[in-house]
Amino acid sequence: MYYSSGTMEAFARPRKPEGVENKTAWFVGAGLASMASAAFMIRDGQMDGSKITMLERLKLPGGALDGIDEPKKGFVIRGGREVDDHYECLWDLYRSIPSIEVDGASVLDEFYWLNKDDPNFSLQRATVEQGKDAGTGTLFTLSKQAQKELTGLFLATRESLENTRINEVFGTEFFASNFWMYWRTMFAFEEWHSALEMKLYVHRFVHHIGGMPDFANVRFFKYNQYESMVLPLYRWLLDQGVTFQFDTEVTDIDFAITADRKQATAIHWIRERVVGGVELGENDLVLATIGSLTENSDNGDQHTAAKLDEGPAPAWDLWRRLAAKDPSFGHPDVFGAHIQESKWQSATVTTLDTRIPAYIEKIAKRSPFGGKTVTGGIVTAQDSAWLLSWTVNRQPHFKKQPEDQIVVWVYSLLIDVPGDYVKKSMQECTGEEITQEWLYHMGVPVADIPELAANSATCVPVMMPYVTAFFMPRQAGDRPDVVPAGAVNFAFLGQFAETPSRDTIFTIEYSVRTAMEATYQLLGIDRGVPEVFNSTYDVRTLLAAASLLRDGKEIEVPGPAMVRDLLMKQIKNTEIGELLKESGLLT
Repeated sequence: MYYSSGTMEAFARPRKPEGVENKTAWFVGAGLASMASAAFMIRDGQMDGSKITMLERLKLPGGALDGIDEPKKGFVIRGGREVDDHYECLWDLYRSIPSIEVDGASVLDEFYWLNKDDPNFSLQRATVEQGKDAGTGTLFTLSKQAQKELTGLFLATRESLENTRINEVFGTEFFASNFWMYWRTMFAFEEWHSALEMKLYVHRFVHHIGGMPDFANVRFFKYNQYESMVLPLYRWLLDQGVTFQFDTEVTDIDFAITADRKQATAIHWIRERVVGGVELGENDLVLATIGSLTENSDNGDQHTAAKLDEGPAPAWDLWRRLAAKDPSFGHPDVFGAHIQESKWQSATVTTLDTRIPAYIEKIAKRSPFGGKTVTGGIVTAQDSAWLLSWTVNRQPHFKKQPEDQIVVWVYSLLIDVPGDYVKKSMQECTGEEITQEWLYHMGVPVADIPELAANSATCVPVMMPYVTAFFMPRQAGDRPDVVPAGAVNFAFLGQFAETPSRDTIFTIEYSVRTAMEATYQLLGIDRGVPEVFNSTYDVRTLLAAASLLRDGKEIEVPGPAMVRDLLMKQIKNTEIGELLKESGLLT
């Protein structure tokens, strides 16, 4: 496997790998990573789809990419996905998946046209004092000390940040900045999360620094993630002959392991309470998605709080059994044994009449009924005790959604502290109470909140014990390589597998990247995996980011005025001076 860039590698079709007709593939889990890998096997590896089988514990595919109308409760979305132009592996996949809405178009075509016609950006990123504009504008408000700490993080080696928390790198001035508010609410980072992961994010998305205050660089799909991403891919795979076996819980995988060779030899499962499995030879591939950010999620309803399920977790327990077989299979408890630090909660509010949407429009400054961008991303109630954020994507968010309803996603990072209106923690709240807290921070008159929450909306809260488990402080080796050294017929997929690329977890791009890397290695596909966008090596991007993070302040050159003037005169007449002027660091 190798990384590549450029149109030749992007457009060329690889030759059929030798011996692919003799291989079969078994996938543990039917999330995005598994389905993407199967698609790459068929498209780039020219494998017959009938030789591919998905083993999924749930009753439908998609994993964490969900969106469902739950009987007697309402619409449910556990999270959302922000994407950008440089999700190279994702777009490489979806250029080949037909749209199920637009004849003759791919999912990529449909997405591209949608975001050309309706560019995304936010008109109000944050509120204070019950719905008032927080006035954050485009300012990051980083003090000199905070800028120094952020620069130090950027320049630090990966090794120096292993097992280090964010609050061990940054001080109080940084945490008081607009930058941290934008950052933590957009990416779901907490102060106790991994400084290493934050560093990787800064490098990966340095070209998005300018878009953080208004989400101008972010793109969204037309509908919820299940209908927009999962369903087209699922239907295409079925058309190719791929078998999906639902209600099938994989309990273990056997391996034959020697000093220089590792081979998966059997898969064990329970299907509809019946124990089963399959023996594996060298040509029988097994690709397992390990860990799960949505494992043990629990849905409440309008009158019931969601429960925190700390019981047996099949996806995590499987990884623990696998990890016990070989040190190269990772250390799951680094991530999955810290529920109090990895949990958070979201809620889906569905409005039932026009009264609440009027308050949405006041803050979003756009009608939520127009079928176009509404909030343009999350709106954070900056003074919320829960650090509550909410968003309204293009409506309808579900194809079956009535025209007079609006689906809103709400989430909080601090779910164990009392709210500002309900005086209870989010974790303790019913859907109706979460709606009350949200309406309070939307600026609804206090006297009207109870009636609106009870009669003008329905809300489904969701508790997710492991949703930020991958952000826990870690070191090299805690996540297994996508294809461990010596592996001949197996790979690990998803957010808890390690790629040698510079990509970052908690993105759909990462899932698809692990899928592509695994497929190309196991089948010997001679085509480059797209490298991560190189913005972190682009001096123009770095200078522009530096200017933005300084809130447009020019460079301050130390020393006597005469020396400064002479130096600046020399710089201005060079290419360096032109770059500095373009970035706003020099006039």
